[in-house]
Amino acid sequence: MKNDRHAKILELIEQYPIDRQEDLLEHLNDAGFSVTQATVSRDIRQLHLVKAAVGGGKYRYVSSASAKGARHSQGRFETIFRESVLKADWAGCTVMVRCYPGMASAACELFDSMQWDCDVIGTLSGDDTFLALMRTPEAAQAICAELQQYITRH
Repeated sequence: MKNDRHAKILELIEQYPIDRQEDLLEHLNDAGFSVTQATVSRDIRQLHLVKAAVGGGKYRYVSSASAKGARHSQGRFETIFRESVLKADWAGCTVMVRCYPGMASAACELFDSMQWDCDVIGTLSGDDTFLALMRTPEAAQAICAELQQYITRH
């Protein structure tokens, strides 16, 4: 039952721009799943769903790479990254990516899901900033330059 519900949730968030747990609960009930708010909240955590900006000041739930076992498409990365990130800079082996408040986790998850030609050691996300630790300063400079193409000037 839980696996069926999780599959339905992933299907629903792909099909509809769901941005609130209450909306997801309603869609699940319409699909024949009798669940509570607490169950939906737990499912969101277990599926590692994150809210991502989709433009026009709107957000929606998206599944993380670890939830689906697949990488995000380049187009999806570009769209969400452009709507979430304000700027990127580097110093030494560290890349700093500044985001809109509350968006760093989603942007960092997308960054982690992409295949980069540089040596990314790991990332750390906060509310409005995430950091990427690179193996060399040259790798930090290269990834920062690559990220610049996805950043919309605000």
